Amino acid sequence: MSEGTLIFNGTDITKKKSHQIAKMGIARSYQVVQPFGIMTTLENAMVGAFCNTNNYAEAEEIAMRSLTLVMLEEKKDTVARFLNLGERKKLEIAKALSTQPKLLLLDEVMAGLTTTEVKEMVKIIQYINDSGITIILIEHIMEAVMSLSKRVMVLNFGKKIMEGTPEEVSRSPKVIEAYFGVEEEEQDA
Repeated sequence: MSEGTLIFNGTDITKKKSHQIAKMGIARSYQVVQPFGIMTTLENAMVGAFCNTNNYAEAEEIAMRSLTLVMLEEKKDTVARFLNLGERKKLEIAKALSTQPKLLLLDEVMAGLTTTEVKEMVKIIQYINDSGITIILIEHIMEAVMSLSKRVMVLNFGKKIMEGTPEEVSRSPKVIEAYFGVEEEEQDA
């Protein structure tokens, strides 16, 4: 899609720059995590905090709260390049949380994680949402999507084919066909 208007809290943000959008309360994570490898976990999270403050101590306090939310506080002094993938994914979220968003966009934060790490990430995302932050989640791990979501929108080749509650979406013939295919016998009927 290459046209349209984005409105956030009554303001047109379509042509705003990323740092302006962050100051308005929208943050995002990236699917491919790339922390500042030579900086500590805490320093990485502080980068996001400097979006809204120039005070070092305040940025550190904000970053520590973010690291606590994603269960990384014990790794605060670890140099980021030594974190495993699951920890780097958590750090990506912490950096976004440190901007103190109202809306958090999470792009495939569970991709590449083990089953145990996915379960932990689900708990983290639930906790973040329970803290009052709205979350838009892009994810392919259906068990996680269904357990986290209040509303689900399903895209197939970039087009919306269904929107509804997790229960409605999971029973949709369009969704089942798009993601699981149709048996040959069903096609002949």
